[in-house]
Amino acid sequence: MSHYQHPSAIVDAGADIGESSKIWHFVHVCSGARIGKWVSLGQNVFIGNKVVIGDHCKIQNNVSVYDNVTLEEGVFCGPSMVFTNVYNPRALIERKNEYRNTLVCKGTTLGANCTVVCGVTIGNFAFIGAGAVVKKDVPSYALMVGVPARQIGWMSEFGEQLELPLYGEGETGCIHTNALYRLSGNAIVKLNN
Repeated sequence: MSHYQHPSAIVDAGADIGESSKIWHFVHVCSGARIGKWVSLGQNVFIGNKVVIGDHCKIQNNVSVYDNVTLEEGVFCGPSMVFTNVYNPRALIERKNEYRNTLVCKGTTLGANCTVVCGVTIGNFAFIGAGAVVKKDVPSYALMVGVPARQIGWMSEFGEQLELPLYGEGETGCIHTNALYRLSGNAIVKLNN
């Protein structure tokens, strides 16, 4: 076994777990899940069958990643944050054929107790604040807070707020990495590494 698995964890036969990943207490990984390298699944995490998790993701305690959710490389899921996969669930009506795809792109942070309503795409290195409810697509590098989530700024790849307006033109650097970012309209582009 090239990954660590706590004795209390259940990994169903057929699940694909990348090397050096860590599966902690009371985790359940279903048979169809594909999990990358260097992933950490915290206590009491559930991973569904039709889930893809990229390398270097960190999923904190009490998070359920349901079918049709894809996390690209380096996504952080804060404690007790929530994914959904049916938009209008009812216990008495079977809607498994109505699952909506959710894509969380590279480097995104999903804060503690936030909710991601199914069917959205969250762009690269976006930052979703604690307790926010995401109901629509989120641009790369956007800082989102509130219920429903609204954009209040832009974040660097390092995880610091950039001094740029929400819309218009501008350029600024990250004080930690010296990376430069350019705002054009309502989109951010990183100019250098």
